[in-house]
This record gives sequence, C-alpha cells and structure tokens, in this order.
Amino acid sequence: MAKDPSVRLVKSRNIGYGDAFQNLDTKFSPTAVSAVSFPDLTRIPCWIVLTRVLHPKLPSPGNEGCGCRCLALSMVTCRPFHSCRLEFRTKMETQSLLRRTPLAFSITSLKSNPSSPNFNNNQPLSREIIRRWKREGRILRRDNLVDCASLVQTLARKRMPHIAHRLLLELNSQGLIPNTATLSALMLCYADNGLFTQAEAIWEEMLNTSSFMLAIPLVSKFLDAYGNVGQFHRVQKILDHVILHRFNLLPQVYPVAISCFGKHGQLDLMENTLKEMVSKGLSIDSATGNAFVRYYSIFGSLTEMESAYARFKRSRHLIDEEGIRAMSFAYIKEGKFYKLGEFLTDVGLGRTDLGNLLWNLLLLSYAANFKMKTMQRQFLKMLNSGFLPDLTTFNIRALAFSRMSMFWDLHLSLEHMKHESIVPDLATYGCVVDAYLDRRLGRNLDFILSNMNADESPIILTDPLVFEALGKGDFQSSSEAFMELKSQKKWTYRQLIAVYLKKQFRRNQIFWNY
Repeated sequence: MAKDPSVRLVKSRNIGYGDAFQNLDTKFSPTAVSAVSFPDLTRIPCWIVLTRVLHPKLPSPGNEGCGCRCLALSMVTCRPFHSCRLEFRTKMETQSLLRRTPLAFSITSLKSNPSSPNFNNNQPLSREIIRRWKREGRILRRDNLVDCASLVQTLARKRMPHIAHRLLLELNSQGLIPNTATLSALMLCYADNGLFTQAEAIWEEMLNTSSFMLAIPLVSKFLDAYGNVGQFHRVQKILDHVILHRFNLLPQVYPVAISCFGKHGQLDLMENTLKEMVSKGLSIDSATGNAFVRYYSIFGSLTEMESAYARFKRSRHLIDEEGIRAMSFAYIKEGKFYKLGEFLTDVGLGRTDLGNLLWNLLLLSYAANFKMKTMQRQFLKMLNSGFLPDLTTFNIRALAFSRMSMFWDLHLSLEHMKHESIVPDLATYGCVVDAYLDRRLGRNLDFILSNMNADESPIILTDPLVFEALGKGDFQSSSEAFMELKSQKKWTYRQLIAVYLKKQFRRNQIFWNY
C-alpha cells in the first residue's frame, strides 16, 4: 500500500474491531472527521487506516453491508466487497469528558490534534487572551468556577470557535471550571459555527443534569442557530429531547419551535408542530397564533394566509400589529386592494390600540385604485369616529391628489396639516414638487413653498406600506439617492428642490437640442 502523509496505518492483531480501535492512540482535530477503513479480513491482516480528513480518492459508499459490529463507533456506511468506512463522531468522547464534572460540565468538545498547526498556533494565543482578560477583570471567578461567557460570545461573533475551545482547555489545565453560563455560550458558539456534534454533546449533558435550569431564550437561540443553516431535522431532534427530558417546558418550547420553522419558511414543519402541540392538550396563545398567521402571510399564498387567519379568528384572539402589517403587505404585493379593505373591516376599524393603522390602510386601499370620492368619504368617517389624522394619513391623500393633479384638494390637505401641527416630510414635499412639475408649473412652486418650512432638514416618517402601494415620486427618489451620495452635507428641502429643478432644466435642454 502506498504511503500517504495524511494517513497513519496501525497494524492490529486478529482481534475484534472494538478492541483494535481501543489499541489506537488517537488525537482528533475539532474540524476533522475521522474515518476508519477495514479491508477484507479473509485476504490480509486487519489494517486500520486512520485519516485526519476524508481522502478525496476514496470510493463512494455502496449499498451492500458487511455486517460489521463495532460498538465503539457511531455511524457506519458500508462499501462493497466486505469493506466499510466508519465515520467516527466525537460525541462519546465529549460526553465522557463532560461527566468528569457533573455540576459544572468541565471541558467539552473534541481533543485538539497536537499535530495540527492550528493547535500550536492557538495555544499561546489562548494563554495571552486569558492573561489579558484576567487583568481587565472580564473573567469572574468564584471558588473554582469561572465565568467567561462574554469572552466565548466575542469569539463566536469573530468566528473563532477553536480558540474558544482551546481557552476552555487552558482554564481546565489551571484548575478552573467553566460555569453553566460559559458552557451555554460555548454551545451556541459551536452551533453558530457549524460544530453541531460538539454543541449537541453539551446540550444532551444539560438535559441529563437535573440541577441545570434550562432557559427558554437559550433554547430559542440554539434552534435559530440550526435553522439559519437549514438543519431542521436537528431542530426536531432537540424538540424530541425536551419532550423526553423536560416535559414541563413544552408550553414554552413548542412556540419557539413553531417560530423557528416559520421564520425560515418551513410551513409544513410549522403546521405539523402546531398540530402536535394541540394533540398534547396545550393551548395556543395569542403570540403563537399571530406568528402562525404572520409566517403564512410572508411565505404562503393568499389562500393559505386567509385560511390561517380564519383558524386564528376561531381561537378568539386578536390579531396584533405585526400580523395586520404582514397580511396587508401580502394583499398590496398582489394588488388585491379590495380584499385588503374587506380584511381591515373584518378586523374592526374601531380598535384604538393600533392607532391610525387600520384607517390609514383603508384609505390606502382606495387611494391605490384612485377612488377619490370613496377615499374622501372614509376620511370624513375617520374624523367622525374620533381618530385624528397623522402624517401617514395626510401623505396618502397627498400622493393621490398629486397623481390626479387635484391642486385644490392638495392645497386644502396642506392647510389641514398646518392646522393639526403636522410637520411635513420628504414625501409631502415630493407630492407638491411632482404635481407642479408634471403640469409645467415649476414657476409657481415658490407660492406654495412659502407656506411650508422649506429650510428644515429632510426626514422620512411615512409608513413604508404607503410606498409599497403607491410608489415613490421622482423627486423623493432622486433626493434620497442624492443624499446618500452626498451624505457629508446637511441638506434642506429648499436645497434639494433647487438641485432637482436644475436637473430637470438640464434634462429638458438635452431633449430639445436633439
């Protein structure tokens, strides 16, 4: 057999696979997956090939099994001709290390490979970090327990999980034991950086330790770490662990799992989890129901969204602001403004806990279809119901008046804003400028701008849903792009209008020259 510097060969006697594996003095790198290959025992003595990385020239696993029975290894994928490759996971070694300190979970994860260059490079760096953090007082010590959770979180954000592991080994060598907060941070560090085996080893030890109080925010972050990389089968596995070991936490864990599946668009998994939650006799609270509707609004079709909302109404919970916005955005995106109005009426326009949101969206549904008379009637009805118009209310009407070149109504709306002490924003000025320039009345802008404070700094306070339905005017879009390009200068509305008029004048010159 040809020698390969990345492969170590250890010859064993005619003993079982488990005994042969126990005779190996193995060291593993945290990022490596070890593989053990057994050729046919009937032809040559048993050679155990231990690789630090899977060799690229190894044949792919076949479908035939060789009937191996090795209790020391966890995953078996067999090849033809009685040759098998066994990928050794470090879960058993991690759990054995954890059990040495049952209350504080001593040091977790893999042992680093001393032949790896990362090991030698990380060792002095980790010692230097420990000394520096000790001097700064960031490592809190009580008896033999040490709290360096903030340090582990910093290393996790910088994508340095191996240094975090090396730090814990250094702490252990100095007789310091990380507390549960540090181990929780390490578990999230491993999960966020793709070291799932090490993270699950800490997780299982936490579940098996009755003295450890499992926090729901920790479970939520752990599930999100798996969901961000598409490991949804691991999310289901964690949920099964909680069902088995911490049954009292199910009312809090199920909503977290539903949210994890929903925010990543896994509607089928979210639906199955909700049904499983109901089958166990657990009630669905308002937050879970609203999240259910919200995720169907984002990732589902309008039919699925409406079906989810109908189921939510039967629970007699009130839909919250985020749910209303999500459903409204779905209707606006599909151009279903009539259905949007029906939905808002069904929610109830008299709800005072949402401010003017429902009325503004109702006015928007009519303004988007330019049903001006109906919009005006609904605006008067809004005033008679005791609701005071805000900036978004006025800008919805101003955008509609501007697009329809209804100058008299636009002037009345601006006077009403001034009477209500509503400060206009960039969208309001855009309605005025676009309306006058579209009718080639740019010389009359000074008349209307004299009644507005054009020397203020530009702001945008209008609800973004308005622009989703009606879009942004040319002046507003140009001004936003110009301010982003020239962000170092403090602009005013008057300066932006002057720049825009100059741009329009040059564009007209170019047009007539050609």
